[in-house]
Amino acid sequence: MNGPAILVLHGPNLNRLGRRDPAHYGTLTLPELEAKIAGWAAERGARALFFQSNHEGALIDALQHRADEAAGALVNLGALTHTSYALHDALSDFARPVVEVHLSKLAEREPWRQVSVIRPACVAAVDGKGAEGYREALDRLLTAIAERSVPGRGKEA
Repeated sequence: MNGPAILVLHGPNLNRLGRRDPAHYGTLTLPELEAKIAGWAAERGARALFFQSNHEGALIDALQHRADEAAGALVNLGALTHTSYALHDALSDFARPVVEVHLSKLAEREPWRQVSVIRPACVAAVDGKGAEGYREALDRLLTAIAERSVPGRGKEA
């Protein structure tokens, strides 16, 4: 496939999807969610590259190692969304469009979960739509990637 490669980063505890608090996160497992994302990407002529870690540094390393290959990224960084300025800086350094996505609605969660320190490094955010939110986030990301490649419409990749 010659379409853009999309890096999909999953942060801490997302490996526990399907078992972890289904009321907030649903019953889909991470492999099932990744299969959906891969299918949606393929339908749009893109390919998804997946990485999950419970470790902040490993997420930063993955972002840096895939920077030359990926045209953009979808990120669900779990609780690191609310605390990691290091990930904010790495996303800014990535210099490609990034869309933040969350399964649950952050505005309806605990006060500390309502603040995203990575959001300023992202072109969009989607939350509270479960797995379907990833489809919307992917569409927003692919639009941002396409707009970047048009001269005069932002930074060219």
